Amino acid sequence: MTINIQNKPQGVLFDLDGTLLDTANDLGEALNFVLRKYNLPIVERETYRPVASDGALGLLNLGFKEQLIDFDYDVLRHEFLNYYQENIANHTCLYSGVKELLSQLNTENVPWGIVTNKPEGLTKQLLPYFPEFQKCVVMVGGDTLTTRKPDPEPLFYACEQMNVDPKQCLYVGDALRDIEAGNNAGMQTYIAKWGYIKSTDNIEQWHADFIIKTPQELFSIR
Repeated sequence: MTINIQNKPQGVLFDLDGTLLDTANDLGEALNFVLRKYNLPIVERETYRPVASDGALGLLNLGFKEQLIDFDYDVLRHEFLNYYQENIANHTCLYSGVKELLSQLNTENVPWGIVTNKPEGLTKQLLPYFPEFQKCVVMVGGDTLTTRKPDPEPLFYACEQMNVDPKQCLYVGDALRDIEAGNNAGMQTYIAKWGYIKSTDNIEQWHADFIIKTPQELFSIR
């Protein structure tokens, strides 16, 4: 893969869960730990995977369903996050092609970073497990600022840290909130079709500039 110099962006920003890293199995394990604690049925892998990027709230809603109102959500969230933090990279891995894409960006001196709704503390704990992230220029978590995606402010902040024009920056993500944030920031947006996209999601209506099936397609279709 090579980057066409005429289409070379000033910078590239990525979502994390479901875009660069497949974190679903570790998140699902955290959910099932909490469910077992309260003697509730666990959730199968194929069921929790599409919800993995929706965070603790989305997963706890999936597992507890209508019974969630019978529990103290803050307690459940603490139990979920505590287990996840202690087992954060047991099953998590890079998506196929991500290593090569990041290597190419580094070779071409294109700065890149991560803007995620994952809490900053958990993100900082997770990234060092993967040496491929050593040259990440900026990381913005879901609680780094007072706003989070789909608000564009985290993307503006990341561009400011990278010293790039948002209009000359790409944003890649697998959720509607990613595309909304990128579009609102004036970026060129890409849907990572390999990520946590539900069968009911009509991604063609998300108004992304491109839908890509693999990381390698990021520059080949521009």
